Amino acid sequence: MTLMTETSVDTRSFDLLATLVAIVRTDGVVVFANAALEDIMGVSRRNIEGAAFAQYFAQPQAFQNALKGAQTNAFAVMRYDAYLHRPLQEPLPVHVIVAPTDRAGEILIELLPLEQQTRQDREERLIDQAQANKELIRNLAHEIKNPLGGIRGAAQLLQMEVESRDLIEYTQVIIHEADRLQVLVDRLLAPHRRPHVVGDVNIHEVCERVRSLIVAEFPKGLRVVRDYDTSIPEFRGDREQLIQAVLNIVHNAAQALSERVVDGDAEIILRTRINRQVTFGKQRYRLALELHVIDNGPGIPDEIKDRLFFPLVSGRDGGSGLGLNLAQTFVQQHHGLIACDSVPGRTDFKILIPLP
Repeated sequence: MTLMTETSVDTRSFDLLATLVAIVRTDGVVVFANAALEDIMGVSRRNIEGAAFAQYFAQPQAFQNALKGAQTNAFAVMRYDAYLHRPLQEPLPVHVIVAPTDRAGEILIELLPLEQQTRQDREERLIDQAQANKELIRNLAHEIKNPLGGIRGAAQLLQMEVESRDLIEYTQVIIHEADRLQVLVDRLLAPHRRPHVVGDVNIHEVCERVRSLIVAEFPKGLRVVRDYDTSIPEFRGDREQLIQAVLNIVHNAAQALSERVVDGDAEIILRTRINRQVTFGKQRYRLALELHVIDNGPGIPDEIKDRLFFPLVSGRDGGSGLGLNLAQTFVQQHHGLIACDSVPGRTDFKILIPLP
């Protein structure tokens, strides 16, 4: 069965959608597949059309049951989750929406990739967590800062009164630890104190500055690869904040590669791309900058993946746990977001910043 001219005209708009769409007969044979479905399947629509759509599902019986329900008008719309088989690719988790059309004998199938929804949910959680962390840090830092000055002052006065060398050593320990805590508090408050200096930013100048600093610190055993899209335009932002944010991420990656640096096969990739029609932070942007920092290190430990951008969380002995938190704060001041995907052998930090 082929679609009549009227149906062909009606389905043209489906090719403009990012949603995966198919129209099937009541027996499950595909009569139309849109461009998005063709692209994600990696199969020509001519091969999809005329084939039984159930064969592309990991559990074809669930799809057949949905078709029967649509035929008998048991429901107006049916939704369920499934896995879509794709030739030479991993199965794709999708949310399936099955609904009868106004044309007899035809059923509309919509497929929403779950990974996209999962990513958006994760990004929204990151933004909410970062906002909560920022308020917590500011309040906690101020609460610590006030009594800390009193403790240090009391220790100094006590040191002036005692004569025993042993007791003086104890007061010096108190003063030294109070100073160390003061430095930590100042670092926690730093991103909220520093004024936001806005100017024209070229992201590749930022990347090159960071690259030069890392290469100077790790001259042997580490290769920093440039993979730039030079068409990315300049945008308004704080250049120094962005340098610090990218440097914190790249420096963390370089330290995680310590064993590979010794072996001489450590690699960090700086990759820039433009992403179109992207949604993050509950807003949709026409254009966004994507800056990836990719390393071939051991990956991030599972126990800290969900807390990676929390303050004082570090996967490295001796780490302060502030670098990624500060990086996220600086990027969010540009209405952006940092996300991370990590498996052993490949960690990808993605910085997203809206473009005008």
